[in-house]
Amino acid sequence: MSDKPSHIILPQHAAIRDCIANDFQRGVSRRDVIRTLLAGGMLASTAGGLLTHADNAFAQTPKKGGKIRVAVGAGSTADTLDPAKGGGIADYVRHYMFYNRLTSIDTKLNAQMELAESVSTKDGMLWTVKLRKDVRFHDGKPLTPADVAYSLLRHKNPATASKIKAVAESIAEVKATAPNELQIKLTAANVDLPALLGTSHFSIIKDGTTDFSTAIGTGPYKCKEFKPGVRSVSVRNENYWKAGKPYLDEIEYFSIADEAARVNALLSGDVQLINAPNPRSVPQITPESGCTLFESKTGHYTNLIMRDGLGPMKNPDFVLAMKHMLDREQIRKVAMRGFGIIGNDQPVQPSSRYYFAGLPQRGLDLDKAKYHLQKSGMAGMTLPMVASTAANGSVDMAQIVQLSAQKIGLNLDIKRMPADGYWSNHWAKHPLSFGNISPRPTVDLMFTLFFKSEASMNESGWKNEKFDQLLEVARGETNEAKRKQMYADMQVLVHEQGGIGIPMFNNSLDAFTNKLKGYSSHPLAGLMGYAFAENVWLDA
Repeated sequence: MSDKPSHIILPQHAAIRDCIANDFQRGVSRRDVIRTLLAGGMLASTAGGLLTHADNAFAQTPKKGGKIRVAVGAGSTADTLDPAKGGGIADYVRHYMFYNRLTSIDTKLNAQMELAESVSTKDGMLWTVKLRKDVRFHDGKPLTPADVAYSLLRHKNPATASKIKAVAESIAEVKATAPNELQIKLTAANVDLPALLGTSHFSIIKDGTTDFSTAIGTGPYKCKEFKPGVRSVSVRNENYWKAGKPYLDEIEYFSIADEAARVNALLSGDVQLINAPNPRSVPQITPESGCTLFESKTGHYTNLIMRDGLGPMKNPDFVLAMKHMLDREQIRKVAMRGFGIIGNDQPVQPSSRYYFAGLPQRGLDLDKAKYHLQKSGMAGMTLPMVASTAANGSVDMAQIVQLSAQKIGLNLDIKRMPADGYWSNHWAKHPLSFGNISPRPTVDLMFTLFFKSEASMNESGWKNEKFDQLLEVARGETNEAKRKQMYADMQVLVHEQGGIGIPMFNNSLDAFTNKLKGYSSHPLAGLMGYAFAENVWLDA
């Protein structure tokens, strides 16, 4: 039985609600729907609530107009409108507002066509992309293959400082083959290319763009104002190529790093949407408050980073000691109030088709932790451990780990850093710190960005030649069984030797005014997989 408040829209219920709304649209009667739900073992109260939600969803007709203010927990003077440099939620949301990509990622993590009408290949190496003909940039310029070529190839240039340079290195050539057609040639086969092209970093910009003080894209909103670390103001793109969208006139988007202040801003009506309310704040966000708490099951995780090459992290026994000290169930209950599932020190979530269920679950084992700690020579030492509310749940996690460490003779001195500036000044820059990683649409992308030896976002600095080789081969493997085995082998390597501890996968929480409509969950992240701006509207 769930111990969560009944008013929360759970991710599994959101999916059922959407199916019910579809049934209504097809003419299925309310009586038949509830009979099916009860026959499937659903409680009458839950079934009735879902019918109410579905009735509302079916009855909703998007309305144009209105302005919302949105506050997120992350943001800094490093915020950027350059898709190549996007480093967190503050950037990703803006990139979804102002730009489009060749494809989009649906709720099944499959690629759907967006700026591309089709993306096809025969061998996984040479791909043909046909572009839509009705797309124009915000300044009126039509989309051309040259824009796409520039957008993709610039990631390879070291001067761009792209976050996905390690991924883009596999693009050998991009060239126009017709007025609305181009070819992408890869250095090696990659069957995931269509999904990769749907990520925010691969947003399409105008050919030759180097100035990102504003954003000239093809997206649903135009950039009226952008001040890094302060705010952005977006206004509707009246000539958006998707008929009828977007719905809002304007979105003001900014950061409120302090979680309590963020929640209070929502409850007071100062903002209409926030991300990442702390589970401790859940009791405040009720229907009576005029707000909705929305839970999405994602592969997002808060991880303990043990930076290889810095002090004691050079010692694999110390890393193992830290992993065995993670009281995962306590972290799930205390740090995240039950909003998540237990993790196993590797980044592939259980819902993924490539998740390796055969990997033994690591649990709290102070005897093993003590053995590896003593073997490492670090027993009795005092070490700083950096945490911040910017890394969701990390302060509570740090305190739980600190208690485990005390029991086996290790003193962890928690250094609590302010949320403002944490990602630019502290993330992965200490021997022990915490990170927040959002899921990616493919296992290959997650591994390539965060675990490949030379990846710029390899948090722990872990290097493993066997892992890199498996990653390269799996990328082009079309035999699903062989590919699944390779990904299983990589999960084992990260679990046993990698420099991070992943105690659990956090479900994403958003909260918004009841007047905000059109909201749904996405497995990539909260805020509808960063794409809320195009899909929501205000019910006056």
